[in-house]
Amino acid sequence: MHEVLNQSPPYVDVDFYGSDRPLRDAVAVNGGGREAAALAEFGRRWGTAQMFELARAANENPPKLRTFDPRGFRLDTVEFHPAYHRLMTESIGAGLHASTWTTALRPASAPAHVVRAARFYMTAQVETGHLCPVTMTHAAVAALTAEADVAQKLAPKILSRDYDARFLPWLEKKGITLGMGMTEKQGGTDVRTNTSRAERRGDGYGITGHKWFMSAPMCDAFLVLAQAQGGLTCFLMPRFRPDGTINGLHFQRLKDKLGNRSNASSEVEFLDAFVWRVGEEGRGVRTIINMVQLTRFDCAIASAALVRMALAQAIHHTRHRTVFQKHLADHPLMRRVLADMSLASEGMAALIMRLARSFDLAPDDPREAARTRLLTPAVKYWVCKSAPALVYEAMECLGGNGYVEESVLPRLYREAPVNAIWEGSGNVMCLDVLRAIATERGAASSVLDDIAQEAAELPGASEAVSFIRTAISSADGLHSSRQRPRCARARLWLHNCSRGHGSLGAMMRSLEQAMSRPRTQSCSLTAPCRRDDLG
Repeated sequence: MHEVLNQSPPYVDVDFYGSDRPLRDAVAVNGGGREAAALAEFGRRWGTAQMFELARAANENPPKLRTFDPRGFRLDTVEFHPAYHRLMTESIGAGLHASTWTTALRPASAPAHVVRAARFYMTAQVETGHLCPVTMTHAAVAALTAEADVAQKLAPKILSRDYDARFLPWLEKKGITLGMGMTEKQGGTDVRTNTSRAERRGDGYGITGHKWFMSAPMCDAFLVLAQAQGGLTCFLMPRFRPDGTINGLHFQRLKDKLGNRSNASSEVEFLDAFVWRVGEEGRGVRTIINMVQLTRFDCAIASAALVRMALAQAIHHTRHRTVFQKHLADHPLMRRVLADMSLASEGMAALIMRLARSFDLAPDDPREAARTRLLTPAVKYWVCKSAPALVYEAMECLGGNGYVEESVLPRLYREAPVNAIWEGSGNVMCLDVLRAIATERGAASSVLDDIAQEAAELPGASEAVSFIRTAISSADGLHSSRQRPRCARARLWLHNCSRGHGSLGAMMRSLEQAMSRPRTQSCSLTAPCRRDDLG
């Protein structure tokens, strides 16, 4: 037997909050400072070896669909590994699904979003799959408020911090989770092409049709879109009918996904499935728009968290691994790589926390509300698209050790693309930015004025602002031009803003970073990377 030498120890029992200075600064400057002790306790809990082991087990034992029982009766249930349920118990117990809502399902006061975003960010560093139903439950409330009777009926169960995995009617459960099913085979993101039909049935409706992607199928109810007499409409579909019998949801199969393997995503057919209407007939898209803002924001938080964990793994390894008589982290070129990744990660953390503050202030501040509408799709575009390359860069820092499945990095790498695809891929985000500019030109200009003022001291800020102002002034041309398909021109516009000239990318990496955290010494290309800053 040979002695194993020069290998890094396991990256476990980490203080996620205490060791993350950029996160602490971003939380403090955005109004969450008084929650520091609670966040520190939360970060220590999620950084334990036990939580890392639960994440591994949940992903190595993916969910299984049980369509029929031994006698041929339909079951349509999904079995999850116990580790998944443990993770759900932790996240629901911490309020990640509902902490930004009051008992009346109104927005909670600041800094509710900032504090939740910090918790979500730390949780997603360990395991993101189980956060899908957590995100959907949190965001669905924004849509449910369009139908007060339904919302108030469900409110106590939604707000409950008791995770109840039992397959029972929602009235019999301690707490419930909510899912979503919007897209169909023929249309995908173009939900107006949905063919599922809704017909009135007594106190509700019955839907017959299908959904091509319906995630977390063991949720207790789902927001779905279907064609009613008045047009595309939003509905809430419970797993059980009001009489206690199982509703008409027939799951066809679970998706075999690249990543996100702890979470189930299903294809489903509806056979006269009972639903309650949410919002007016024909206003389905408008009903879900506020919900979509929140799910997209969570996509950005989760991607930033994946980058943070990948970076932490790389720094941890390079501080312990010796190559050519020096620790890897002490080699100038490696330090440059780590510093560059650190700056990107720090910018992402600052950006999402500043956007969280906008969500906190939006109910009472029109300028902050405009900021959420304009920046949420742009932030999702940049953060989520940047994540896969940064995770790969971290993997390369570990060499072969980062490529084998015993390392967490392959799971992070498989997970990284999903947030750029779910809740609207790149083209859709580009179009939404242009739509926000076109419909709220004055508000967009005010948002840019605010960012420019807050970042005025940064080198290159005035050039970045000038470039974006020019791009905004040409947005109408992008919408009206017939020389190139509208979607392609929109993508080119936002791509150029985020990469060319460093413009929107500068806003998201440097400008937002500068305004979102105090001027503190951070990792540079020439200074050693300190553990309290980066790992």
